Amino acid sequence: MILAEEIVERIQRLPEPLQAEVLDFVEFLLAKTSGESGKEENRRWMRFSLQSAFRGMEDEPEL
Repeated sequence: MILAEEIVERIQRLPEPLQAEVLDFVEFLLAKTSGESGKEENRRWMRFSLQSAFRGMEDEPEL
């Protein structure tokens, strides 16, 4: 099995919200390698980081 097939197989086993996180991270890596400006790269990384930090909070009870 080639690497790309193994990645696809594993991603398909994840729940959809985690698949969305993987997509965000892949987009970040693509932006990083495509030479986007540092500002855009930081924006993408911040978005990914915030989504990861707040993941699951919607299931927590309100205070």
